[in-house]
Parts: sequence; C-alpha cells; structure tokens
Amino acid sequence: MDIKTLTNFLEISRTGNMTRAAEVLHIAQPALSKQMQELEDELGKKLFNRKSRGLSLTEEGLLLKQRAAEIIELVHKTENEFKSLDEVTGGDIHIGCAEADGFKYFVRVLNELKKNYPRVRFHLYSSDSDSTTDKLDRGLLDFAIIAHGNIDLTKYNYATLPTKNLWGLIMRKDFPLAHNEKITRADILKIPLICSRQGLSEELLGWLGDDREKIKIAATYDMIFNASIMVKENIGCALGYDKIIYTGDDSELCFRPLSPAQESPMHIIWKKHKIFTPIAKLLMQHLCKTFDAK
Repeated sequence: MDIKTLTNFLEISRTGNMTRAAEVLHIAQPALSKQMQELEDELGKKLFNRKSRGLSLTEEGLLLKQRAAEIIELVHKTENEFKSLDEVTGGDIHIGCAEADGFKYFVRVLNELKKNYPRVRFHLYSSDSDSTTDKLDRGLLDFAIIAHGNIDLTKYNYATLPTKNLWGLIMRKDFPLAHNEKITRADILKIPLICSRQGLSEELLGWLGDDREKIKIAATYDMIFNASIMVKENIGCALGYDKIIYTGDDSELCFRPLSPAQESPMHIIWKKHKIFTPIAKLLMQHLCKTFDAK
C-alpha cells in the first residue's frame, strides 16, 4: 500500500466509477482495477460494492477512505514542511480554530507576522475541540485555538488569549424568553435546546448542577451558523457564545446571557517538544511574547 495507490483509491471513491476515475488519473482502466484488487488482497477486506451502474464503498472501504485522506494530507504537509525548512520568508501554517469572537486576537498576531513575512500562508480548519485536538495530536495541525475547559492543558504548551467567551442563548426575537434580560436554570429547563455535538462544557455542567439530566435537547451542532438557521426555523434555542452570530437591530435573532454568568477562556495550544518549520516557530515566538504563555 503506497501513496499512489491510496490517491487512486480516493479518486475512485470520489467518482464512484472505475472508468471515470481511470480517465481522471490517466491510467488504463484494467490496470486501475488490478491495482484495487491487489489492495483488497493486501488488506484482506472487500473495499467496493461492485454494481452495474458503478461502485460504492463497503464499511471497510469507508474506513480506508478516511485513513487515506488523513495519510495523504499528512504526507503533503510533511513535504511542504521540508520545502520550507530553508524558507524563512514564508511557508504554510495549519491552524485549528474554535468559533469565538476572541479569535480576532490571534488573527492580529497572524497579521503582524504576515507584514514581515508576506509569503506565509495560513490554513484554517474549523471544527469542534475534540476533532481539532485530535488533528493536532496526529501532526496535521501546528496550532489549535480552543474555547472551553474540557481540554487537558497539561498535555500541551499554550498561550491564553486576553478574553473570555460569555455563554448564553441565541433565540428568535419573538420567542417568549427574549423579553428576559438574562436566562436562568429554570428558564433552560422549559425549552428545547440546540447544543454543541460535543455535549455541554464543564462550565455549563457545573452551572446546571443537579438539573443537567432534565434539559431537553432538540438538536446538536458542530458549527454555530447552522444552529442559528435552526433557531430561525423554530427548532429551539441554541446554547453558544456571544458575538458569534449577528443579532443587530435588523436580525431575527437575539442573545441573552446566562445567569449566573458563565464564561470560558480561550487558549492557543501546540504539542510539547514539537519541531516547527521556521515560519511556524516564528509564530510560536510571537504568541509567547504577545500572550501569557505556559
């Protein structure tokens, strides 16, 4: 199993057709079919459901698709890192990002770096904290910005951003609780909630106390923008941070903070003893100078 074979496998999974994939890859279709048969023999698993109208992936094929994409991404990142070892004028930096207004403080540091090193390229990956830290641990990311207290910071070096995220409910302006200035635990128990797919953070679990089992979860989300659409369509009210979704005068939505107030810190984390490319190392040094770093 080599990179070329995995690349070809991904193209077949994308097109769902051996002939079309062979055309894209500029490979003879019999040679590509033989290569995939050898891959199945090597792994000892059937990867494709072969049908008259095309191909679909088996469960084993879906697993290989995920792993192959990760392997190829890591290979490309490694190649680019080695190309950048002597390139102090620029290079690629891969960053996992939480959705939060405090991200702007990190971006300001990126902007300062880019002024001095205009050839630097920033690649942003937005996902939940668990997925982001998993990518960081596997070397697919250089840095990650996390926005809640569920991460074990002792595993990483980190810098703390000068901000905290205020928790509250995002709701329609015509929703009954929109008349309240703040949202209490009693209010939360009465309504359908749209929560992060990761579940409730430590801060919110502590805030709910013994009532945590009584909440009514109507939906879960990865990205708060999608959750805001569900709020507009009356699926429920979304638990999230202030200043992420627009709630101005001409918006259908509003934000009401929790009471007692609940706040989450923001940290930039990176692997301990990580060997950075020159440009990523410069960013790390800028971060340590700008923020409170551990």
